Amino acid sequence: MNADTGACARRLPGDQADLVVEVFRMLADATRVQVLWALVRREMSVNDLATHVGKPAPSVSQHLAKLRMARLVRTRREGTTIFYSLENDHIRQLVTDAVFNAEHAGPGIPGHHRDAAELATLHPDNSAADPKPADPKPARQNAGRS
Repeated sequence: MNADTGACARRLPGDQADLVVEVFRMLADATRVQVLWALVRREMSVNDLATHVGKPAPSVSQHLAKLRMARLVRTRREGTTIFYSLENDHIRQLVTDAVFNAEHAGPGIPGHHRDAAELATLHPDNSAADPKPADPKPARQNAGRS
């Protein structure tokens, strides 16, 4: 992949620009950002996501439907449970970069610059206080997608 070289030297085609706008439109909602941020670490069911973001499951389900239509998340069925995960590593990086950038806008040392011990002291009741993904690879790889 040659994503870092020459990308800014070319003009973005209009249809691609429209797709980028749609991605940012999906990120322009706090609940969807919370859902995507939760999925950076692992796949989760609707009920787990609803509990995690503190919203009713039907509301989270509607947000997930929009994210899925925008190709930001994908699903995996296990029995009667549907698990959601980020569509690909580009989405994972986009969400992580957006959160880390927001941390820089606030006061003090951004959370992603702190070590695990310092974060545990700041967030003793939150075992997932470390903002860095535990495993940057999705639970399921989808061949042919990038």
